[in-house]
Amino acid sequence: MNFFEIINNCLLELNYRQVNNFSELIKNDHKKLISIINIINKEICSAHNWNFLLRNQTITIPKKSSKGVQNPVNGRILHLIIDNKKYKFVENFEQFLLGQGHDFTYSICNDKLFFPKFKTEKTAQVIYYSKNCAVSKNGTEKEDLTDPDDCSLIPMPFAQQLLTYGACLRLKANPSYIRFSYWMSMYKEALVNLKSKTCIDSHYSPHVILHRQ
Repeated sequence: MNFFEIINNCLLELNYRQVNNFSELIKNDHKKLISIINIINKEICSAHNWNFLLRNQTITIPKKSSKGVQNPVNGRILHLIIDNKKYKFVENFEQFLLGQGHDFTYSICNDKLFFPKFKTEKTAQVIYYSKNCAVSKNGTEKEDLTDPDDCSLIPMPFAQQLLTYGACLRLKANPSYIRFSYWMSMYKEALVNLKSKTCIDSHYSPHVILHRQ
């Protein structure tokens, strides 16, 4: 289900009139829904190290360099591997600038990755959790849902349920509202199902807190 379909799904749940085109979403509640859906999508994606956000990338490291390498990773690094050995992150990047970086360590400053000086050019394999939360129709990942054909990176059918019920909960934000309890139960059920389907280890239990506005 794409972004436009999720918005219409929300309108249906809220007993609002659905729209035929994305350009018709001009009312205040339409704009609020667009914003809230993106907020919830980002909150869920950033709340835990979900398997569906894992990505893999390689980086070329010049020999005998202390100037740092441009960091192409758009996300949080899980593992950085060079010559089949995992490198540990350290905060003190200055030691690398001084050519004093310890073996099997790396650091980050702004948009640069720093490594010990290598005698030969190296290739680092980086496994990371993507910062992107959405994907366009042509397969380009992006941070926000902006176009009608965009889709969340949260797998279906969980994305439909989480974004629809989560958006309705936050838009109304009133526990006394007649459908509030139903939306909450459906949201929680979808979240439990997402955790059980995407976690490899049964003891690995992520959680998400839905804040009210």
